[in-house]
Amino acid sequence: MALRLARAYTGKSMLVRFNGHFHGWQDHVAFGYDDHFDGSPTPGVLPGIAENVLIAPPDDLDATLALLGSRDDIAAVILEPTGASFGWSPMSRDFVAALRQATAEHGIVLIFDEVVTGFRVSSGGAQKHYGITPDLTSLAKILAGGLPGGAVVGRKDILDLLDFEQAERSGREKIQHQGTFNANPVSAAAGIACLEIIAEGGACEAAMARAQQLQSMLNPVFVDEGVPWAAFGEHSAVYFFTNPGGLDIDPEQFDAGALDADTLRTGGKHPATGKFRLALMLNGVDISGRPGGSTSCRHSEEDLERTTEAVRRSLRMLKDEGELRYS
Repeated sequence: MALRLARAYTGKSMLVRFNGHFHGWQDHVAFGYDDHFDGSPTPGVLPGIAENVLIAPPDDLDATLALLGSRDDIAAVILEPTGASFGWSPMSRDFVAALRQATAEHGIVLIFDEVVTGFRVSSGGAQKHYGITPDLTSLAKILAGGLPGGAVVGRKDILDLLDFEQAERSGREKIQHQGTFNANPVSAAAGIACLEIIAEGGACEAAMARAQQLQSMLNPVFVDEGVPWAAFGEHSAVYFFTNPGGLDIDPEQFDAGALDADTLRTGGKHPATGKFRLALMLNGVDISGRPGGSTSCRHSEEDLERTTEAVRRSLRMLKDEGELRYS
């Protein structure tokens, strides 16, 4: 909906996205985040759709700004404001601020995809954390308290394209807005309850503190076990950089922002990553396949200690099976 609004509002067709940034399964965003980085369409996506999408480098601000200034048919720029996959490949505030300035100068709609970061980075999402206001924002998940639901929020003059009365007064055709869960009372009730908790303060801060504490507990384990992996992540994210390229890293000094986007994109694909997750399960802890996950305000000191010990035991299991060989 945000993309449709941007095109209708500007009268332009082209969308700019970033390599590795994920925005769902809709055709305009179904390539260039895990493969097809050259902008070619994945199977089932029409070439005519892909031709109206430009994929920018998330770690080259100059190239991105040059792209925005090189043509006059760009309707919107969409991004995950903390970087690909909730900061797995971080994007700096300076990068995002420069995008805000450039899009405003060129009349391009700036869209923040805050499906993950909204109400997780702060009570006002990444935009409150950064102090940068986009033109439109997409929200979901937490917005509905975990039930089906979502929203597009932003500038009134753009959202007026969804309004029956405004469309009639302006003589413009209203943008269609169908949806199975539109105005769903159960989702709304769950969302209100969740947002009230977030608005009271403390939930986001507690979750983020737990994540940073867990990282500080995990990285000494990698050092002790002689495994050049690292736990990293911003806000409430905890990811495992499994170092498939064999980089010479100090886990306790690891800086994901110092690595290029391609290195980070493959940073969790060590051959032993799958067994690492299975070993963690055997030791009572589960993570996502990234590998990593997010802490919550309900995680306790005991949870962090159990997770740390599970990582230690899992690394030893992998070493015993010959999966990790380091001098």
